[in-house]
Amino acid sequence: MNFPRDFFEASLSLWINMAPYLLLGMAIGGMLHVFLKEDFILRHLGSPSLSAVFKATLFGIPLPLCSCGVIPVAATLRRDGASRSATLAFLTSTPTTGADSILATYSLLGPLFAVFRPFASLLSGLMVGSLGFIFDKEPTGVRRCVSASSSPIDGKLRESLRYAFVELPNEIGGWLILGILIGGALSALVPERAFDPLKAHPLLESIIILGFSIPLYVCATGSIPIAAALIAKGISPGAALVFLVAGPATNTVTVGFVCSQLGRKATAIYLISIILSALFLGWAFNRLWVYLGTSPELLTPGGEFLPFWFKGICGVFLLAAVLYALCLKTRSEKVREMKYTFYVPAINCEHCKYNIERSLSKLQGVERVVVDISRKTVGVDGEADRKTLEESLREMGYPPEGNGD
Repeated sequence: MNFPRDFFEASLSLWINMAPYLLLGMAIGGMLHVFLKEDFILRHLGSPSLSAVFKATLFGIPLPLCSCGVIPVAATLRRDGASRSATLAFLTSTPTTGADSILATYSLLGPLFAVFRPFASLLSGLMVGSLGFIFDKEPTGVRRCVSASSSPIDGKLRESLRYAFVELPNEIGGWLILGILIGGALSALVPERAFDPLKAHPLLESIIILGFSIPLYVCATGSIPIAAALIAKGISPGAALVFLVAGPATNTVTVGFVCSQLGRKATAIYLISIILSALFLGWAFNRLWVYLGTSPELLTPGGEFLPFWFKGICGVFLLAAVLYALCLKTRSEKVREMKYTFYVPAINCEHCKYNIERSLSKLQGVERVVVDISRKTVGVDGEADRKTLEESLREMGYPPEGNGD
């Protein structure tokens, strides 16, 4: 076995097969970011009802937000009057899939996964939200009025491209590369069909996969090459789906947010519901796979059908976009000399930076806001009150630690 060569070839294959579909998905994600505004979503999710749960789940499926990026959006929904059950549904369905990851799923896992994965996201979101509605009742709240903003079409196009090929690569790029490297390492190190013995015990297989999926931070896109490598080594398609559902939906940061913002009861409902829905969906996917005759074509990666030269060009472009976005992150503006500096551990990505800077800039007395992602700090200049700034950060789902000095 030549590990360096096998590792490089496997990682390269995963990257170029995923690149064309991921770029297309990122472009769609950019359009959704511009045209599917948060104020539109907020108007539909305020009442504690099953219809709000359904809408929250449905709205979350196409949004290209990772486990980290969904937190500030969920905090905004909750602050503007969304019910606990709708917030739970949104937190579940959004990170488990998205416009970018649906196409990327097809590129590495084939058409059956690409079709079933959004359905799994819908079902898990509905289950979490419905159980929250039934067992965690709350009175009807008062929603704030929100107003839609408009901008010229050329401005929308620029913002769509910026979000698709700068902010999204910044948010998912690191995890995408990590997922590719893990998938390449699994392909190179683990013997073929190594997990075949577990197929005789499907429930145990799914529980083992679930055990390391729940605490793991992995985005919907970054989980795909790992799942592809697991299937190649003998894991059943259903167990791989368990990973694709539970991995992006749960991690220690998200669980901490649910506990602090929605309460312990909602946290218990959230975790139990995801565990049960992931296990059920894994079982159902295996049964569907058998019912369809275990046809290899259903799991044939879509990337295999594209010409190599085209995949290569897309792979180079995707790598350039990711490296450019990550370089921008390392050149982030320093905040040491600003009037207030807050340490905020929940800052993880460009989406966090965008939300904090946009929200704090609207406060009276705030002249300048700078977020340093690498140091997890927020710097604020102006005459705004420190307590007001701290409270605003908490409402957004970014509680500061220590004093802002």
